[in-house]
Amino acid sequence: MSDYTKIEKEVDAQADTMWDVASKVWELAELGYQELQSSAYESETLAKNGFTITDRGIGGLDTSWIATWGSGSPVVGFLVEFDALPSLGNDTVPKQTPAKSGNTNGHGCGHNLIGATSIGAAIALKNHMEKEKIAGTLRVVGCPAEEMLNGKNYMASDGAFDGLDVCLHNHPMSENTVWNFHSTASIDLWVEWHGTTAHAGAAPWDGRSALQAAEIFLVAANMMREHILPTARMHYQILDGGQAVNVVPGYAKVLFRYRGPSAANVLEHVKWLKDIAKGASLATQTKETVTNLGGIYDCLANDAFAERMNDHMKRCFPIEWTEEEQAYAKAIQKEAGKPEDGMADNVAPLPTGIEVGGSSDVGDVSWNVPTMGAVYAAWPRHIPPHQWGCTACNGMSIGRKANLHAAKVLAATGLDLLTDANLLRSIRDEFEKRTQGTTYKTLNEHKTNPLGKLGDSDTKHYECCIHAAAEHFGIKEHSS
Repeated sequence: MSDYTKIEKEVDAQADTMWDVASKVWELAELGYQELQSSAYESETLAKNGFTITDRGIGGLDTSWIATWGSGSPVVGFLVEFDALPSLGNDTVPKQTPAKSGNTNGHGCGHNLIGATSIGAAIALKNHMEKEKIAGTLRVVGCPAEEMLNGKNYMASDGAFDGLDVCLHNHPMSENTVWNFHSTASIDLWVEWHGTTAHAGAAPWDGRSALQAAEIFLVAANMMREHILPTARMHYQILDGGQAVNVVPGYAKVLFRYRGPSAANVLEHVKWLKDIAKGASLATQTKETVTNLGGIYDCLANDAFAERMNDHMKRCFPIEWTEEEQAYAKAIQKEAGKPEDGMADNVAPLPTGIEVGGSSDVGDVSWNVPTMGAVYAAWPRHIPPHQWGCTACNGMSIGRKANLHAAKVLAATGLDLLTDANLLRSIRDEFEKRTQGTTYKTLNEHKTNPLGKLGDSDTKHYECCIHAAAEHFGIKEHSS
């Protein structure tokens, strides 16, 4: 491999800027679609460092944007995320303790680090390109509401990733590896039934129960499980089933998520689910409405891309943690009843051919352009994301070190993509082989996200979606 000393020094020069961004966003801890201050702070940081901010609101998302620097080819993209999770606010101490600010939201999935890492890497790479007169374009894409799996898909359908040659992303975790997994495609449906209310005791025959329609729908959907692929998944939540026990419910609402191995599989089963919803309404003499909240593609692997990024992972990781940091990590593990072996001290073998049950809206990006991500230890081993222990680590020195090292991986990989034509060609060739000439077509029924401006009526949907723990890796949910 080449000498990456210069690009790493450029990243080191951005260490304070990156931690300023990560710390600010950690403190703000804004929920999806509401990341107004976080989004603005990150885009302003890029603007101050020579990037031009365009396309605000792309995909119908108020907090989305694109930042661009440079000209010509190759065009290298960086993904930025910044939304937090509810009920995961925590102080930077190794036990469950409310944040001093009183904010009950928290970065239990490390999106404060995701944004700072991509931004720091992009600025460092831009400065290096200027000094070394390297041609190419850098495009940083601010992506809202990842926790709802309804951000990048709408941005993709609105052209946010058009023209990229490759795209880089990152995600904190409990281990060090690269994101070379194949995940599930997914779609969220709101299914509503409208019936007729009546006194449940005095005149139930005058009523038509929307709740019974919902029950029939869920029973029938559960009977589908015998006939779906083993890699498919179905989840649901009853959002509304009536307000009083002595009233025949005239309205019911269910959130239903279907995951499958491909976009085609998802669309096939959505048709089936719509038929079941219609059957339930016919059986109960109610009327159904099915709303597609948005669907996402499966994440495509790319071995050529992963191998090069893995080389940089092995060079930049594992991190040398201090005794105090390891003690901090072990204290969190003790609180969680996990083995007390601290932070990861190795880089996992390169994953190839790995299937995971979770989903990510990065999938839509990966079907538009070859995409690869660095996964790095920012909280203790055995601690799944979406826990207070993650929030506690993402706001202190453990998060800062992880942020800095991951930015070096992204910057070095980005430099290779700009200067190694053979690497870029091999990555593109593998992408074409995996997509088999398929043209990306969104799974969404709407051009822009109907939830891009979160209102009170959408709160239950949000609360359901954001608690789907470790969507990226299919890890079982843990809540505080």
